[in-house]
Amino acid sequence: MNTVILAQGLPVNETLSTYSDLAYRSAFGLYVLALVASLIYYAGFRVAKVTKSSRNLVGAGGPGLTESTSLTDTGDEDRESAGSVRWARIAQLFIIIAFLFQAAALILRGVATDRFPWGNMYEFILATTLLGVGAGLIFLRKPALQVAWPFVLVPVLILLFFGGTNLYSEAAPVVPALQSYWLPIHVSIISLGSAILLISGVASIMYLIRVWQPQGQEKGWSSGLSRPLPHADTLDRLAYRTAVIAFPIYSVGILLGAVWAEGAWGRFWGWDPKETASFVSWVLYAGYLHARATSGWGPKKAAWINLAGFAVLIFNLFFINIVVSGLHSYAGLN
Repeated sequence: MNTVILAQGLPVNETLSTYSDLAYRSAFGLYVLALVASLIYYAGFRVAKVTKSSRNLVGAGGPGLTESTSLTDTGDEDRESAGSVRWARIAQLFIIIAFLFQAAALILRGVATDRFPWGNMYEFILATTLLGVGAGLIFLRKPALQVAWPFVLVPVLILLFFGGTNLYSEAAPVVPALQSYWLPIHVSIISLGSAILLISGVASIMYLIRVWQPQGQEKGWSSGLSRPLPHADTLDRLAYRTAVIAFPIYSVGILLGAVWAEGAWGRFWGWDPKETASFVSWVLYAGYLHARATSGWGPKKAAWINLAGFAVLIFNLFFINIVVSGLHSYAGLN
């Protein structure tokens, strides 16, 4: 029998809220298993040259883990894993199942409270990491990019752990200031743009590692970290293409936030800490796209700008509400 409680006059289904929390914990556990499987594959990765006959066999659905022919200019099509591809497939399976559990946790939270489930930092982290994993399932679907999953799952798990412990909030209606149709519009767009930028930031991190240890020239203690990574050009294109997609989405989210601010606080922009950090990250990403498209900068310098934008983005989205008080302090913490 469902137990229904009242909070601020609005119903909250406690049973569905409990199921949501259970799905959250299940998703976290499955992501941990996915990380372990992906690390086993990553650690056991050994580069092997693919012969013409084996490449044809791979194209026909045979064994091996190679990139599609769209990357023929990088040499990634001539690399395969001499280790067990089974672990990469196991990791992918765990990620998909965990993604479904996480989606269930978000949906059940919304149904339990009869509202869009991103009214506090716990729900925001749940929604943004869900979209981040979804972006990974889309942009990392090529076999040669499967080695990127440890770089994605580590920050996702850190955020989910922090959100599920320090930032957890009981299912309840949102504060009056957030009871607006702008909440699902603004937060959804910001979350989507940020989720795709997560993939861009991770790609730039891997790119800088690969530049540090060029493909085929890996040596020293870090060779095991860099050897599984695709060619630098592959990672650079991944970072750039995802940023090109995410930047206009993120920009629209900021603009719609300004429109909401005018209706809620009587001004479009007030240099609130979260607004300021959003502007800084926007400028950095605009600088990255400009530098990446300008021959004088080069992809390496552009990657550092992308990494700086990514760092500010993470700090703004998840931690500025914790360390700084402002008009956006609706995290459920103060």
